[in-house]
Amino acid sequence: MADIIDGKAIAAEMRQNIAADAKTLIGQGVTPGLAVVLVGEDPASRVYVSMKEKACAAAGIYSVEHKLPAETSEADLLKLIAALNDDNQIDGILVQLPLPEHIDESKVLEAISPGKDVDGFHPYNVGRLMTGHPVFQPCTPFGVMKMLEYTGVDLKGKEVVVVGRSNIVGKPVALMCLAEHATVTICHSRTIDLPQKVAAADVVIAAVGRPEMIKGDWIKKGAVVIDVGVNRVGEKKLVGDVDFVAACENAAAITPVPGGVGPMTITMLLYNTIVSAKRRAAR
Repeated sequence: MADIIDGKAIAAEMRQNIAADAKTLIGQGVTPGLAVVLVGEDPASRVYVSMKEKACAAAGIYSVEHKLPAETSEADLLKLIAALNDDNQIDGILVQLPLPEHIDESKVLEAISPGKDVDGFHPYNVGRLMTGHPVFQPCTPFGVMKMLEYTGVDLKGKEVVVVGRSNIVGKPVALMCLAEHATVTICHSRTIDLPQKVAAADVVIAAVGRPEMIKGDWIKKGAVVIDVGVNRVGEKKLVGDVDFVAACENAAAITPVPGGVGPMTITMLLYNTIVSAKRRAAR
């Protein structure tokens, strides 16, 4: 049976270190600051923002939330972002997605200063990641890499298969694995013979958003499985993109859903904010 990679435990340990760093920075006269912008009343977004606020408070990070009505104009949102870019108390800016349809998401993300883009979505930061010189790395894939690191998985020379090619997880995590000298295959909806591709992997990273799509008998004996998917089945049950119970028969280690990658995303947001504050302190 597979070892369970406990994302909650890894996140808790990292958050202790983040809180210690925040305390040190405050002692140096620099209070780490994160601004979160929420436009509209999307229920899931409100939950995420609330979780981020609580995590900041526990870590000693100053956080300010800008809740804007759904009818806020694109111009007004861009004005707010410009003001936050110029605010010396703010080290990180996060605009909660999705945005209302009348606002151009790309324009908004590109308006955030790359030096405060703690989500790692600005084209400048994507380009830096591509060339192997990241400034900020996207939080969920960065969390995946930290989990592999904490679990003692050395990617050098390993076959990594990433299932899913999103800009938020699939593509960046593939680049991060490549930077660790893995041989990386990205699979997607047009991939021919997906089971065969997955079966060749030493590490499987599933980020496709389809419940239990990856079957347990696809997994090679001794492989490590990181399941990024969170899919609601029925009223309350959450499952990943991997058939967890069956995959445990073959995998050496696997993340559960929930309690795996999920807790790492906000943790890496805090981590990136602290990194940004350290850069401010160094200036």
